[in-house]
Amino acid sequence: MRTPAGPSTVHLGVDLGTSGLKLVLLARDGTVVAESEASYDVAHPRPGWSQTDPATWTGALARALDDLAARAGDGVVVRAVGVAGQMHAAVLADAAGLPLAPAVLWTDARAADRLDRWRALPEPVRARLANPLVPGMTGPVLDWFAAHDPALCDRAAHVLLPKDVVRAWLVDGAALPAGTTDRSDAAGTLLWDVTRDAWADDVVAHLDLPGRLLPGVAPSDAVAGTTSRLARWFPASGTAVPVVVGGGDTPVARLAVGAPGLHVNLGTGAQAMAALDRPAPVADAVVHTFADTGAGEDAGWYRLAAVQNAGLALDWALRVLGLSWEDAVALARSAPAGAGGVTFLPFLTGERGGVAGPGARGAWTGLGESTGRAELVRAAVEGMVFAVAAAVDLLDAPGTDPSTGPVGPASAGTRSPDRDAEVVVTGGGTREPLVRELLADALGRPVRRVGLRSATAVGAALLAARGTGDPVEPATTTAAPDLPTPARPDVVEHLAAWRATAAALA
Repeated sequence: MRTPAGPSTVHLGVDLGTSGLKLVLLARDGTVVAESEASYDVAHPRPGWSQTDPATWTGALARALDDLAARAGDGVVVRAVGVAGQMHAAVLADAAGLPLAPAVLWTDARAADRLDRWRALPEPVRARLANPLVPGMTGPVLDWFAAHDPALCDRAAHVLLPKDVVRAWLVDGAALPAGTTDRSDAAGTLLWDVTRDAWADDVVAHLDLPGRLLPGVAPSDAVAGTTSRLARWFPASGTAVPVVVGGGDTPVARLAVGAPGLHVNLGTGAQAMAALDRPAPVADAVVHTFADTGAGEDAGWYRLAAVQNAGLALDWALRVLGLSWEDAVALARSAPAGAGGVTFLPFLTGERGGVAGPGARGAWTGLGESTGRAELVRAAVEGMVFAVAAAVDLLDAPGTDPSTGPVGPASAGTRSPDRDAEVVVTGGGTREPLVRELLADALGRPVRRVGLRSATAVGAALLAARGTGDPVEPATTTAAPDLPTPARPDVVEHLAAWRATAAALA
């Protein structure tokens, strides 16, 4: 991080995550001028529910801006703002974009019983969604609200995604309606027709959903309006700083790392991603087909295999064991590979039906009287990494049986011919070398970490720059790749054992 000497023109990127918000000031030469973050908790008022009061997000943004301004120094001019956020959630809002109820997040399961209505859709209609049926996605949650709180739906003017709510809070001089999203977020709602690249009107009609709540769709880099709020922190910026529409956190992060052939992001959840030339209908998909942040001739797509329980499950394990991250890493390194026969399944909140099913749950198995905290934490780290490896295999095996997922024995050890190519990794979960070493061994290919604290925040700043005619190339740093080690055959053996245990308990 550098502190600018004198006035500096920058773009502000906002990464609105599930449990924390990150900010980046990106200079015109692509370097990070300053960054900050603020954390917050997810509320679980009932079993299976995950929600956040959107005021929590705007409060975190204000706290992070306090810190960011102090780090950046005087004279900083914010040229434009981009906002990216956690995908799939649902926020019922009024005409001004002000939330009327807590945001229901992607980890929420309250709408699980509504998925039967999606499964009953005519196959050609369902196939055009080309995505696994997940209860925490915007469409099923909207359906749940229509069934359980129709009065709230009647009051609402829009159903928005998280980044849209924060953008609406920022904007005071609107160029676009508050009820606007972008295609990268819209494609993650289970209400998007990938063949038409538009809202799936036939799905809305079949399910009798309140289609009037669906937001308008604009390019991710379109200017949504201007904000005067930043003058409190960066007075040299003035009172009319442009704010672009923004996008979903995953596709925006891919902007910052150059949308590589295979990209793994490891945070609260994990995503394994690969570029897709052209989307196709898939009736019973086990991987996601999502839109990127492009528009018009530049509109593209990517496939994504998701793990809901990645860093989320590891953080839980460390809390249960009473360990700091530093102590946990030391203990994990002291334990043997394979954790003395202990296996950890990280599926605390279920999965999306690819790596595991919605009803899957977490477990430590293979415990003995000699098992200690070292073996338990080693198993937790390995379990997280092995779940990510299973997600990567889904991208290689598009015909995987959705009833078993990649943990089943039929897919164990399968590798496609391009497995010598390196994997680009991002996210806080990849900062620890042990995690990258295990991932390289499990995948059998080099793993290269892009040295960005938040690739999503950098990507959001790039969108802001693009939308205001001031394009920037990110000055990313990459470390030497972590290569598969001579111990890799042992790791592959442990991965196979993990798959077998996961399949047996599915």
